[in-house]
Amino acid sequence: MSIRIGIIGGSGLYKMDVLEERREITVETPWGDPSDAYVAGKIAGREVVFLARHGRGHRIMPSNLNFRANIYGLKNLGVEYILSFSAVGSLQEHLEPIHFVIPDQFFDRTRGRASTFFDEDVVAHVTFADPVCPLLSGVAEDACKAAGVTVHRGGTYCCMEGPAFSTKAESNLYRSWGFDVIGMTNLQEAKLAREAEMSYATIAMVTDYDCWHPQHDAVTVETVIEYLTKNSENAQRVAVEAVKRIPDAPSPYASALRHAILTDRAKISDAAKRKYDLLIGKYF
Repeated sequence: MSIRIGIIGGSGLYKMDVLEERREITVETPWGDPSDAYVAGKIAGREVVFLARHGRGHRIMPSNLNFRANIYGLKNLGVEYILSFSAVGSLQEHLEPIHFVIPDQFFDRTRGRASTFFDEDVVAHVTFADPVCPLLSGVAEDACKAAGVTVHRGGTYCCMEGPAFSTKAESNLYRSWGFDVIGMTNLQEAKLAREAEMSYATIAMVTDYDCWHPQHDAVTVETVIEYLTKNSENAQRVAVEAVKRIPDAPSPYASALRHAILTDRAKISDAAKRKYDLLIGKYF
């Protein structure tokens, strides 16, 4: 089986109603279970697989997500391009609720999360100066415009630990550093996707302003749910347009590990070779 396009849905996006001929697929990984079963089907006539990041029903908090299993499972299914939808708070006035942002940088404020597949017997250092695939970001931008969604290309996604939101002091510090949106999930996905030699892009869906904003405390739960619902509807339209535009060519990062593995091949155990075969087997 080979499904080249993967979509990860975040808060408020637990299923893809636009997915046709759907079927569920379970994948076993060396790192345990993914967040949920993968749901495969067709969008705009093309094979796509969808994963609810937090599980259907939003059962898994950000710090407990099994990022390695989630990304490995997509790799196992043949995915080369990952579009990640994620609910975020805005750190800038012009990035308003219901707007979509396609960041090109990440800043890590998490603590101790697993961010690499190669945690034993193999050492690999991938380049990550530019953590997002520009080709896929361009596809996402064009898709947003075609779907009639206000989109902002570029900016920095601050990935915080959670599950509590920022203090005002933290929020104002992030603004002073020039960050644009804040969320709790996407950095680890981006790092692991690069190690898995897949293209990755985030479509950050602004739900509200972070707590720096003077009107933040006036936002009600009902308003946030309304924005989440609207973002989910917009995300489905954007997904259709994006799937139409993703190229048939291999991912630009299909050889990201070629010069990244530093470990002497003769020192890698047979057990490690089996564990990492899907990721680095072609380099042996």
